Amino acid sequence: MSRAPSPEDARRAVQAAAERPTRKLVLTAASQIEIEPVVWVWEDDGQGRIPAGSLGLFAGREGTGKSSFLIWLTARITTGTLPGSLTGPRAVIYVAVEDSWKYTIAPRLVAAGADLDRVYRAEVQTVEDATVNLSLPADNGLLEDAIRKHGVALVALDPLMSAISDTLDTHVNRQVRQALDPLARLADKTGAVIAGIAHFNKSAGTDASSLITASGAFKDVARFIFAFAADEQDGTQVITQTKNSLGVSNLPSLAYRIIEAVVPTSKGDARVGRLTLDGQSDRSVSDILRDQMAGDDRDEKSRAEDYLKKALGGGPRPTRDVEDEARKAYQISKRTLDRARRALNIASAKRGDVWCIALREHEGNLAEYEPPAERSKAAKAAKAAKDGTVGNIAKAANSASPGRVGTVGTVEGAAPASDGSSS
Repeated sequence: MSRAPSPEDARRAVQAAAERPTRKLVLTAASQIEIEPVVWVWEDDGQGRIPAGSLGLFAGREGTGKSSFLIWLTARITTGTLPGSLTGPRAVIYVAVEDSWKYTIAPRLVAAGADLDRVYRAEVQTVEDATVNLSLPADNGLLEDAIRKHGVALVALDPLMSAISDTLDTHVNRQVRQALDPLARLADKTGAVIAGIAHFNKSAGTDASSLITASGAFKDVARFIFAFAADEQDGTQVITQTKNSLGVSNLPSLAYRIIEAVVPTSKGDARVGRLTLDGQSDRSVSDILRDQMAGDDRDEKSRAEDYLKKALGGGPRPTRDVEDEARKAYQISKRTLDRARRALNIASAKRGDVWCIALREHEGNLAEYEPPAERSKAAKAAKAAKDGTVGNIAKAANSASPGRVGTVGTVEGAAPASDGSSS
């Protein structure tokens, strides 16, 4: 009859399990690794743009055509018309969270000429029969099975952020990589391209990759990044590949347009946008972003000029007062205000300890202008002088004895008064 394990036996078993190695380091000589050329899903003018088995981003501000481009790409993959290594039509898994399938996604696919039998909407069904959105990395296994089963060449995540588990903070690099690193490995294992839509933040700048919202891990893990920008002044729309880790950098930018397409349905016509490429562009996304920054600066400067004309319309004012009012009431920075001052050739002069400014039409008033602070200072000085004179007279009166009074504060032939009292 076997005896029951003692507490000491249990402790040793736990310790042995803890000391048992669960991981080991595997070293492989580089000579044992078979070298292969990059397989390009999309080649443009003889240059590779999108490599197979990679994770990438389509990034830009709202309304610049990112989703329309993803639809364009889907249509060409499903019809086998995308220049590159794909042999014949292939399937696409399309994960769309923000747009309606029946009102937006499906009509756009039709307008782009996609083979709808090869485009799959992806949703997750729980054991409770509830339908939920794909959540990565938890659903990576499900996604891999679907890719292999249907021979999927592209997984489109529109937007990528919506597919990342809500338990992860997308502004923390380490947590973002918990989702993106396994996703990149999944792309590499299956050979499928996994491409996500990303948005620009509201910062100003010309480096498109650095404008991608949330953690910097998004641009770091991606093997390719396409940036989108639209110039509202002349209607120019441009795609620039800002990252191409496995190919040539500085590829030409591409011009595109979003045109209206009419899709007949059993309930009437659906009108959607359809992207069309117009060849290479002389401008890049950085050029448009730079022009937009300059335009924003011009608009801000004009607003500051209008403020100065109004603020100084009645005559000179202290510079500090004008700057404080501009910042607090009108959100105009000192830098922008200074630019506006130079443009208007604002006059300035120091009055006492205070710098003052005036429109050129009121420049002559600066010489006689007395700032409120200086007026207050003068009033206090006058009051102090008055108070001091009265005090001296009172003191002299108190210290003088009856008799002949000479110079105020002294008495002829009398000894100095002690403690201000009479002798």
